[in-house]
Amino acid sequence: MSIYDSRRFVKEIKERPQNFFIVHYSCQSLNDDNEGLSPRITSIAVTHYATEQTVSFSTHSIAEELHIQREEVKDRFDDIELELLTKFYEFARDRRDRFWIHWNMRNLTFGFEHLEHRFRVLGGLDAPVIPVERRLNLNDLLADRYGSDYAPHPKMKSLWDLNGGVHRHYLNGEEEVQAFQNNEFIRMHNSTLAKVGFFFLVIRGMVTGKLRTASKGLGVGLDRLFEGRTAKAIGFFGTILGIGLGVWQFGLWSGIVKERQVAPTEMPRAAHASPDRVPQLPTAASRTIPNSPKPEQKPR
Repeated sequence: MSIYDSRRFVKEIKERPQNFFIVHYSCQSLNDDNEGLSPRITSIAVTHYATEQTVSFSTHSIAEELHIQREEVKDRFDDIELELLTKFYEFARDRRDRFWIHWNMRNLTFGFEHLEHRFRVLGGLDAPVIPVERRLNLNDLLADRYGSDYAPHPKMKSLWDLNGGVHRHYLNGEEEVQAFQNNEFIRMHNSTLAKVGFFFLVIRGMVTGKLRTASKGLGVGLDRLFEGRTAKAIGFFGTILGIGLGVWQFGLWSGIVKERQVAPTEMPRAAHASPDRVPQLPTAASRTIPNSPKPEQKPR
């Protein structure tokens, strides 16, 4: 099964939240000012939507596991990056059939193909590819549901501002590049964690109808109305009322509930003539025939 629009997405994540993961990563500069031809991967974070549990893979933690000192990280970045990607793919291998929600991870410049490319460049073999039909771009889902103007550019930060303000660990692209140059890998990792946490809140807002966007229009308002708490309350009381009316109607049909009838004591007094007052029909003996003139006798 594939998901191609936001309505199907909301329906599916409501019914089967265990099938959805949220993923994001940080990397070196996306421009041509790197020592290599493609940007290095510095951290990856994955959140399971149903449990809200997050698994992350970061430069500083891998370096510690490999007993690499901070000042040696740049010189041994190949070893660190390969181990980081290996651990990520070990996690993803048995979950390729689930849905992976991301933010514009759509090509070789920045996306799943970028991760696979870096893994192969560093000597990794047999990267478990997540099928394209299992990748869900949150930016596209938001545009489908609320319109392309759901937030001003840059959309991620603007949407964050609309829903309470950006997290203190958030870094934009330029800030991430600067952090990498300064060997601030924990800072980059915290930014990645903050972003997947924000994506979780955005999805939950879509599901509950509480997400704030810059979109205007009747369609957006109706979507929010019929997925919010008010709509659920109206639906609940409507259901209770419908059940009550159904039971009452069933009672009428089955004879359990009878229409109120007029009691005998309330009938008009004329209808309660006692037996001794019932008028008797005259008998033949009691009849009196009024005298009638005798017919004239004709002369003989």
